[in-house]
Amino acid sequence: MATPAPSAFIELLKPITWFAPMWAFACGVVSSGATPSGQWPVIAAGVILAGPLVCATSQAANDWFDRHVDAINEPNRPIPSGRIPGRWGLYIAAAWTVLSLGVAAVLGPWVLGAALFGLVLAWIYSAPPIRLKRNGWWGNAACGLCYEGLPWFTGAAVMAAAMPDRRVVVIALLYAVGAHGIMTLNDFKSIEGDRALGLRSIPVQMGAGNAALFACLVMALPQTLVVSLLLIWERTGYAAGIAVLLAGQLALMAYFLKAPRERAAWYNGTGTTLYVLGMLVAAFALRPIVQGGL
Repeated sequence: MATPAPSAFIELLKPITWFAPMWAFACGVVSSGATPSGQWPVIAAGVILAGPLVCATSQAANDWFDRHVDAINEPNRPIPSGRIPGRWGLYIAAAWTVLSLGVAAVLGPWVLGAALFGLVLAWIYSAPPIRLKRNGWWGNAACGLCYEGLPWFTGAAVMAAAMPDRRVVVIALLYAVGAHGIMTLNDFKSIEGDRALGLRSIPVQMGAGNAALFACLVMALPQTLVVSLLLIWERTGYAAGIAVLLAGQLALMAYFLKAPRERAAWYNGTGTTLYVLGMLVAAFALRPIVQGGL
């Protein structure tokens, strides 16, 4: 039986996609208020869980269940090209699921619970009969939660060895909601293909102009709430920092909205960078709040 080449195996797991959950996990670690001294092996295991394990599992599962579509649209991908032969794509996704759960179990029950929830979302996002990705509202919500909210929760849970502080959870959820808009930006590159294949992405449902405006609002409003909460919690300097980053995003949004289809990828690389920097600012803002139990 043919086996995958190592290069095809790595390509299937898409390392470039790991950054977002690994960054969110790091934000969770920072926001926990815990001192990382002596915890570096646990933190490293958590980073691996967030990116090379759980996120990679979702990529392998998605490519397996999209193999027939990819054979038409992207035939050079590892599975349709035959570089991942037979049912190896499914076997890899299943094996990575088990490995992810094993690592999560070692890190504690809260981490295991978060990982299990994320892996369930990863599979039902792509797998029939549910296949959340068929509708942009549900699919993007699942992605936003898995890429930003759950890893942040996991990072905080790893450090606390317990349920994270409620304010940490609220901020993580707000950034997960905002990530729904980031996922919408990703859908601009495949409007025609999604429409032809019956995938109801947000741009397909709303049209490019309305979808672009919707994505911008969904990214901006949660950040506005984060700024407001930090002001309530008397973290004024950090709130001002996030407000400045948001102002930068708004300026970029104005340019993006003039030609959304042509500039979606550009804004995804510029505005999203400011978005994730704001996540780290918010994480540092939470540290003394959690430490002081305020």
